Amino acid sequence: LEKAAASKGVDLDRPFKEIPSSKREWILEGSPKGKWVGAAGLVDHFLARAAAEEGEEGAALADLLDPRPCPACGGTRLNPIARNFKVGDYTLPGFLALSVEEAREALESLSLTGERKKVLAEPLKEIRNRLGFLSGVGLDYLSLDRPMGTLSRGEARRIRLATQLGNRLTGVLYTLDEPTVGLHPSDADRLLAQLRELRDLGNTLVVVEHDETFIRAADHLVDLGPGAGRLGGRVVAQGPPAAVAASQKSVTARWLRGEAALPLPKERRRGTGRHLRVKGAKTHNLKGIDVSFPLGTLTVVTGVSGAGKSSLVLETLLPGLRGEKVQGEVLGGEEIRRIRVVDASPIGASPSSNPATFTGVLGDIRALFASTEAARVKGYTARRFSPNVPGGRCEACSGRGFVKVQMHFLPDVWLKCEVCGGKRFDPETLQVTWRGKNIAEILEMEVSEALPLFAAHPGIHKVLALLEEVGLGYPQLGQPSHTLSGGEAQRLRLAAELAGPAPEGTLYILDEPTTGLHLEDTARLLGVLHRLVDRGGTVIVIEHHPGVIRSADYVIDLGPGAAGKGGRVVARGTPEAVARCPRSRTGPWLGLPEAARAGAGGGEP
Repeated sequence: LEKAAASKGVDLDRPFKEIPSSKREWILEGSPKGKWVGAAGLVDHFLARAAAEEGEEGAALADLLDPRPCPACGGTRLNPIARNFKVGDYTLPGFLALSVEEAREALESLSLTGERKKVLAEPLKEIRNRLGFLSGVGLDYLSLDRPMGTLSRGEARRIRLATQLGNRLTGVLYTLDEPTVGLHPSDADRLLAQLRELRDLGNTLVVVEHDETFIRAADHLVDLGPGAGRLGGRVVAQGPPAAVAASQKSVTARWLRGEAALPLPKERRRGTGRHLRVKGAKTHNLKGIDVSFPLGTLTVVTGVSGAGKSSLVLETLLPGLRGEKVQGEVLGGEEIRRIRVVDASPIGASPSSNPATFTGVLGDIRALFASTEAARVKGYTARRFSPNVPGGRCEACSGRGFVKVQMHFLPDVWLKCEVCGGKRFDPETLQVTWRGKNIAEILEMEVSEALPLFAAHPGIHKVLALLEEVGLGYPQLGQPSHTLSGGEAQRLRLAAELAGPAPEGTLYILDEPTTGLHLEDTARLLGVLHRLVDRGGTVIVIEHHPGVIRSADYVIDLGPGAAGKGGRVVARGTPEAVARCPRSRTGPWLGLPEAARAGAGGGEP
C-alpha cells in the first residue's frame, strides 16, 4: 500500500476524509492494472487464507476477522422471497430463531386444514421426530439457527448423537466419549434413555464415562487402572456393575459399594459477611435477576443446561468486576484484590511449558545444579540449566525436546528432536549431575518419584507434595503441558495457587471443573477448593455434579427451565434449602433429607 500510494501521490498520513474522492476509491477498490488490489481485495485475501490455513497461522488470521450479519439478508442467508414465505405464523428465519423446545410447542399449536395438512403431514412428522431427538439428548435450549462453531464440545457431540438417533440404523458400533459433559442430572437421565433405545435397535455402544448413574446402568463394565499414568493401563475388573463392585482392587468399586463418598462439610461457612452483588442482570436469557455471592465461601451456581449459569457468572459477574460494560450492575468489587479463572484450557501450545516451569520449581532445581562443584568449576550459572534461554539448551529444538513439523491439510505434529533425543540440553550441560542425575533425568522423573529426592528442600518438596495431593503424582516434571488433559491442566493451576501466598481477597471462578474426573479425583478437587476458601479466598463454581453441590456452603439454582424458560433464581441458600424447594429441578438429585443437616438454613443475604 505504501509503495502504491507513493506512486499515486497519496499521502497516507492525511485523514481519510481529506483525501480526494477518486483516490479514496482507489485505496478501497484498487485498480485493475495496478499491483494494489484495494482494501476490499486485501480483506478477500485474508478471508481466503484464514479458510485455507490450519493450526496456529490459521487461528492468527481468524483473529483479524470480525464476522457480522449480512446487511442485505440480516444473516438469514435467504433472498427476500424465500424469507417472507410463512407456515402458520412463522417465516423460515423466524422459526429457526426458536429454541428446540419452543419449536416443538410451535408445531403442536400449528393448525392446518385441507390440502395443506395433507401436503405437510410427512415433513412435519420428520421435523417433530428430529426435534424430539434433540430434546432427548438435553438440547431443548439451543436455537435452531445456532452456528455449530459456537457450540461446546459436549453440545456438538450430542447433536451428532441426535442425528444417529434419527437415522434409526441397526448393527452399528457407536463410541461415545463422556456424553454427559455439561449435562444436568435430569438431562443425563434422558440421554441414558436415548442410548438404551439405540442399543435396543440392535446396536452396540461403547461409552467412556465417569458419571456414576451411567456406570451403574451399563450392561458390561470395564474398569481400567488401578492408578493413573504408569500405575494404570491394566484391566482391574470387568463384567456387570455388580461384579465390578465386588472387586477389591478397583478404586471405582469402592464408590459403587458406598465405601467412598464425597464428604459433607461438618459445618457450612457463612462467609465474611460481605458480598458480591449482581443487580438487574439481563445478559442473554437472564430476567433482570438480583443475586448475591457471599465472600469467604464455596458457592456453586447450578441449574439445567441453558438456564443461564454462564451468562450470570462468566458474562455478567466476571466482566463487571473487570470494569467492562455489562447488562446489569455489579457491586462489591472493591473487596476483590485479584481474580483467577481456573479453567481446563491447555497450558501452553508447545513443549516449552511443563509442570516444573508452570509451578516455578524448575528455578529452584536449576539453582541446585548451579551450586554443584562441577557447575562452579565450569562457570555455569542457573541460566545454563534453563531450556528456555540460549546457553545450555539444545539449539536445534530451542530447548523444547521436540521439533514441530507442519503437515499440509493435517494438524501440525511434534517429533522428538534428533539432535538431543528429546533431552532439551546440549551434551556439556548434561555432564553436570546432582545426586547422580543430570537436569534431563530430573525432568523425566514423575512427581511421586521426585518427592523423596527433594525431601531436604522444602520449597521444591512443598510444590511436589501439592501436585501429589491434587492427584498429579504421575506426570513427569518435564512433561509438555499441552499433552495434559483439561482436568490435569485445571488441577495443575490449582496446585500452583496453593503453592503461592495466602489468597485472601482472591476470587476463583471455575466452570464445570469435574468434567473428565473420576469420583476419586473429584474428591481431591473438592479438598483443594475448600483449602482455598480456608486460606481466605472465595470460590464460585458452575457445576452440575450433585456431590459438589452438596459440599457447597451456598448454592444458587437457576431455571426453572432452559433458554426462554430459564434465567430466574429458583432457589438459593444452603444445599439443604435448595433440596427443600419444590420448584428446583436440582433439589431431588442432592440426596439430602428435608430436615436441616450440617448447618442448614441461611438464605439470600
